[in-house]
Amino acid sequence: MAKKDFIPNKLQPWVEARKKYHLSHTQIQMARELGLNPKKFGSLGNTKQQQWKLPLPEFIEELYFKHFKKRAPENVRSIEQMVKDKARKKAERKTHKELASSGDDATIT
Repeated sequence: MAKKDFIPNKLQPWVEARKKYHLSHTQIQMARELGLNPKKFGSLGNTKQQQWKLPLPEFIEELYFKHFKKRAPENVRSIEQMVKDKARKKAERKTHKELASSGDDATIT
């Protein structure tokens, strides 16, 4: 895996849960904002023996609506996009810091 494609260990369970439970980026973001644990998604969704439960995607959407009184987040970003944005901001800060420190050295001497 290339460095630019690196997903932090903190976010890796969310990516795996999205693939395993066939959730959308919006549903994953909703679950993250609600503070749900991706490792517990298996017990939240319905099974053949628990048909009275809502399917996991619908459960997350209903819980989000009850808590935030809106159907979906206003700004939906995938986890991969969040990682890219964070890396870009970090690189910008680093170059800005380097330019600032090199500019300070020139004014001192």
